[in-house]
Amino acid sequence: MSDKPHDYCGIFGIYNHPEAAVHTYYGLHALQHRGQESAGIVTSWFDPEKSIPVMPQHKGFGLVLNVFENQKIFTEKLLGHAAIGHNRYSTSGAAANAQNIQPFRVHYKNGNLAIAHNGNLTNAAALRKMLEERGVIFQSTSDTELILHLISHSDKSTQLDQILDALGQIEGAYCLLLLTDEKLIAVRDPNGFRPLVLGKKDESWVVASETCAFDINQVELIRDIKPGEVLIIDRQTMESGMPRSLHLEPIHGTGDSQCIFEYVYFSRPDSRIFGENTDKVRRKIGKYLAKEFPIPDVTSTRTDKVPIVISVPDSSNTAALGYAHENQKQGNDCKYEIGLIRNHYVGRTFIAPGQASRDVKVRTKFNTVKGVLKDRVVFLVDDSIVRGTTSAHLVNMIRNAGPKEIHFLVSSPPIMHPCYYGMDFPSPEELIANVHRGNIEDIARSIGADSLHYLSPEGLVDAVREANPEGRGFCTACFTGKYPVPVSSRMLKEENEYY
Repeated sequence: MSDKPHDYCGIFGIYNHPEAAVHTYYGLHALQHRGQESAGIVTSWFDPEKSIPVMPQHKGFGLVLNVFENQKIFTEKLLGHAAIGHNRYSTSGAAANAQNIQPFRVHYKNGNLAIAHNGNLTNAAALRKMLEERGVIFQSTSDTELILHLISHSDKSTQLDQILDALGQIEGAYCLLLLTDEKLIAVRDPNGFRPLVLGKKDESWVVASETCAFDINQVELIRDIKPGEVLIIDRQTMESGMPRSLHLEPIHGTGDSQCIFEYVYFSRPDSRIFGENTDKVRRKIGKYLAKEFPIPDVTSTRTDKVPIVISVPDSSNTAALGYAHENQKQGNDCKYEIGLIRNHYVGRTFIAPGQASRDVKVRTKFNTVKGVLKDRVVFLVDDSIVRGTTSAHLVNMIRNAGPKEIHFLVSSPPIMHPCYYGMDFPSPEELIANVHRGNIEDIARSIGADSLHYLSPEGLVDAVREANPEGRGFCTACFTGKYPVPVSSRMLKEENEYY
């Protein structure tokens, strides 16, 4: 019952390296924030004893460190010069299904094939129905399995053409890594919802969801994989010096729709995605938050102590810095302080002794610096509010430290709508902005703040544009309800019940 949205997955792939699995392990470790329920790695190598290409795999529930804690996995099992890996987050109903842990691996008439997927297919229901009518038996509840069946049922002759045939039938948000006996293929959907980057380490080629997975492996960033691009990395790439690139056309005439929430919350601040550093973008977002809600407009309280700006660590740190800096630039006296300390060692399965209350869980994760907060006007900056439950507990904790006022500032607009492109939000009736029909004063009272202020959708887009003027179009559907890629009536049904 996290009070933040979840991204579904993080992916990593490498081709032409003798320690492919080890680098994939480190890459997944860097991408742990994108999925914390399970992890897996598949490698490709030629077994000299059997004289055939094989694809060993290892995957399981838990964090990367736990799934791959036995080093023999890398020295005796995950052999080969190519590998793909996957961190997974799922909805609660599918979390306990081991069949859903990726990468998926199959052997069919054209050889071995493995796939790792970050995203969500908007036409999954229609594709599943079509395949079931053909007699296909599914092993998982994941839409990723659909892609494998589309490939295996294609009437094209070559494996690459079968993959391209399958890609032509899927819609929605997807970044894919496909590993064959001879190739590593990277795919980004034509709208570019999720980030995917290409890098190089000596003679090896690397693909990952974010550049932080490159840094840990000392990989040179080459460029973003473009929306609609299909990159083919194989022996021909080693000879030519560059992967082959094919292009998928957008559906229904839609344009680029990069997820703006990647900048707000998902991506690590040290990553470069969509052509710009996440940290830089978040500072600009904080700047625009200060433009819309400068300190004098938010509070009229006068004290002998300077108002303080604090963040909800860690994803809000740089937005709070941007907010404080812009206020100072405008001549508004304030000071950036560390008012909340986060405990990074809280287990995901922690249960409070004798109870399982959210209040206790929040207190195990955060604690206040009372000397900083006492008698101060506090401006608390967070990246988003989803259910509002954690926000209410944080405000209460800060209130107990004795501040004069608490003003809650959010560096994104109210989340009013579900995401169908690879983010997992609570159901609409659990979204606090939807429950209160966007009434900001009611939401402020609900979380116990003296005032509440959200960055406007226009302000968010303008902030990202200023930081990344060369950036492509951005998706803001969770804030505005404007879905750039058509969503099936079945997927919209739940939303229509509440809006």
